[in-house]
Parts: sequence; C-alpha cells; structure tokens
Amino acid sequence: MTSPELTGLLLDVDGPVASPVSRTVRPAIIGDLLTLAAAGWPVIFNTGRSDAFIRSEVMAPMLAAGIPEGVVFHAICEKGGVWFSFDQSGAGELNVDESLALPREFGAGIRDLVAEKYSDHMFFDETKYAMVSVEQHIEVENTDYLAEQAGFDADALALMRSFGMGVCRLAHHAPDSDDNIDFRIDPTIISTDIESVRLGKDLGAERALGLLGTAIPARWRTVGDSRTDYAMADYLHEHGYDVAHVDVRPADGVPDKPYPVLTEGQLTNDDAGAAFLAGCVQSLQAVSEEPAGS
Repeated sequence: MTSPELTGLLLDVDGPVASPVSRTVRPAIIGDLLTLAAAGWPVIFNTGRSDAFIRSEVMAPMLAAGIPEGVVFHAICEKGGVWFSFDQSGAGELNVDESLALPREFGAGIRDLVAEKYSDHMFFDETKYAMVSVEQHIEVENTDYLAEQAGFDADALALMRSFGMGVCRLAHHAPDSDDNIDFRIDPTIISTDIESVRLGKDLGAERALGLLGTAIPARWRTVGDSRTDYAMADYLHEHGYDVAHVDVRPADGVPDKPYPVLTEGQLTNDDAGAAFLAGCVQSLQAVSEEPAGS
C-alpha cells in the first residue's frame, strides 16, 4: 500500500549529507532532516558508510538536537549489507547479511597492504562488516590521495587474484577459475570499497522499502553524488514509484534517465544537499500555511 501525500527521502551520505572534506554533517542539514521526518516524511540513509559512521556523524547530532517522539530513521549501510534503525532512544538492532561479507583473511591482507605501503595517504576502515574499505586521511590533499589510490587499487586487484576471487574494477574484468565475477573494486573520490557485486544502492533501496512495511510513499526523492547513486532511483522507478533523482555532483556526467534529474545550480556536495533539503522544508511550510480549502 502506498501513501501518496508524503515524500520519501533516500539519501546517500558522503557528499549530499556529510562533507567529503570534513566528513561531518552541518547543523542546518540535521535540523531540516528532523523537520521533514517530524512531518511524516520517511528519511532513509542509503550509504556505503559503516553503521559506526552513521551513529557518530548523523545519529549523535540528531539525538543532541532532539528527535521527536515517534520519529524513526532508517540507515542502510555498506550498500545494503548492514542496516539498522534509530529513534529518540538511540540505535536499534544491527543487521548484517553475512552472505555478502568478504573473506576475513582477505580483509586482513588489505589491512597489511595499507600498513606496508599506503598508510601515509589512507587508512583501513575497521568498522565495516560486509565490505573492505580504505579511506583518505583528512589531512592529505585529495589530489595526492587519488594519485596513490590507483596504485592501491592495482595491488588490491592482484591480492584478490591471489585469493582466486573473480573481480571487476570499472572496465577491467578478471573472472575467477569458474569464469565468475563475484566482487568489485569501487573507487570513489575519497575511498576505495571492495565488495560483493550483489551490494549496491539498488539493494539499499530494496531494503529501505522493506523497512517501511506498508507505509510507503508513492513519491520519492533520491539524492547522491556519484553515478552509482542513480541505482536508487532506477530501482524505485522500475517498481512504479514517482521518483526524481537529485545529483549533487552533475559535472561527473548526468546519464539519460526515464525520470527527472534535479540539480541545485552551481552548488555541489553538501552545499547542494543543504539547499535541496532547505527547499523541501520551505515547500512543506508553504503547504501548511495555505488557507483551508484552498
């Protein structure tokens, strides 16, 4: 059953919500998300980040600002491999899809690789359950990190081959001995995620709808900063929902889609995310101020 009077928000975190520079969320975004959720809009985070990041950078400032009674936020983490919900009492049960997790021995190998060759530019993310990730140190220049990232990704690919893992990275495909590709290396502007090919923002969207049960809005806005984030809107469109995607980094290229793609002028990343959410709040307030019967 759908609920046509509400708009659901399915939000990538890095970029549109959290600054890719400071990795923190500005108070105005926290406030607008609380306002929209209090009005009944489902607010769901669909991210490659870990649950630990969402707890510290999103949930904690929301709790400090005051989550209204009855409001529940959902967080789909690690591109659908991990998920939990939170309200004014804090986080609920953490769910992990163990079938999508990478081998622990491989994770240990990546940890050693970072320590031996790349620790000046990146760190191994110890908070992931399903994925294996490395991330740029905040104090490192992004151009320097991206130069090192190429070498790391090549070494990670070689390590995966030594484990007999079929893997792809962008246009490069290296099947396993059974001619299968079960894993991918996914580089972003501040990190590299190594993950099951079954993980993705479309899986996150599927889990999001499942968490909402029967109270699913007919209208959705998905928000992201990378081409892979369009998979959220793709999934919702394919399942009959009224969706538009907000791209906060359109300079990377806007694909041709059967649904509207929105931007915030020349704004990017969390500047664009903040502008979009502020506009949602303004629209909500305008509707509430309309005279009865208008």
